[in-house]
Amino acid sequence: SEDRRMRFSWEARRNISIGVACGVSYLHEELKPHIVHRDIKAKNILIDRNFTPKVSDFGLAKLMRDETSYISTRVAGTLGYLAPEYASSGQLRRKSDVYSFGVLLLQIVTGLAVVDAYTDIERFIVEKV
Repeated sequence: SEDRRMRFSWEARRNISIGVACGVSYLHEELKPHIVHRDIKAKNILIDRNFTPKVSDFGLAKLMRDETSYISTRVAGTLGYLAPEYASSGQLRRKSDVYSFGVLLLQIVTGLAVVDAYTDIERFIVEKV
């Protein structure tokens, strides 16, 4: 319920956002082969007692060799967080995670749900802001 949700200060939100960005950057740039997570979302970000975020749940992750994209016959991820080009054509890139991270940032800043199941108009957070 609304009352049970944890409230974060703007400083904590900023630090969590920067921490997640660093985690995604590590997966995309520093690891070889690169890893595309495919499911960057709030539920997959664990926060420790110091508010340090950890990217979790690599069950859908894809190893990316030197090629810049991969065509997936099975689109995987969470509705509302999927990059449009990945959702429509299965074209997976590291940028797909960056899109999901952008949706997560919108959620962190606005406090809105990513998907509003009760409406067909402006159903997704990216349509509302």
